[in-house]
Amino acid sequence: MKIGTIDVKVSILSIGVFVFFTLLLVGTSVINPAIRPQLIWLIPCLFMLLVIPIALNYMSRRQYADLAPEYEREAKTVRVRLINENMLGKIVRIEGVVERVHLQFLNRPQYSVADRTGSISVKMFTSPDEDVKVNDIVEVLGQVIRRYMVTGEPVINCVVIRKIDRQQKS
Repeated sequence: MKIGTIDVKVSILSIGVFVFFTLLLVGTSVINPAIRPQLIWLIPCLFMLLVIPIALNYMSRRQYADLAPEYEREAKTVRVRLINENMLGKIVRIEGVVERVHLQFLNRPQYSVADRTGSISVKMFTSPDEDVKVNDIVEVLGQVIRRYMVTGEPVINCVVIRKIDRQQKS
């Protein structure tokens, strides 16, 4: 679904919750028709089960789209091995191969991206513009953060992840 210039993606989990509660509402109405008038007020609630995730995804994707030009300007290209505690808060650009993908069904994907020097976790707090899969060659723009806010190893809070064409790379 597209709202303005932002391509909004609803997670499969949100759709599943909506379908579950819709079936529950319909089933209850069929089993006990006497309570249908009381169940009418649940229809707007069902509607909100879809509207709220769509609105949240739209707002986060719009924010990331607004941040992308700034990150394009400020990002310094680094190798994964060079990312350490001293780089916390720095905006970086890395290129590498996606080794693993987690949590895409929640629209909060986490990638393991590796170059020739090492591997790093790349977290994204919204759905990316492109569908990134294992073995894709990607460029990542993001900020170095700690894995668990206060503790943990450095990871990249990704703002932009895009595929790089293999022919363009060589």
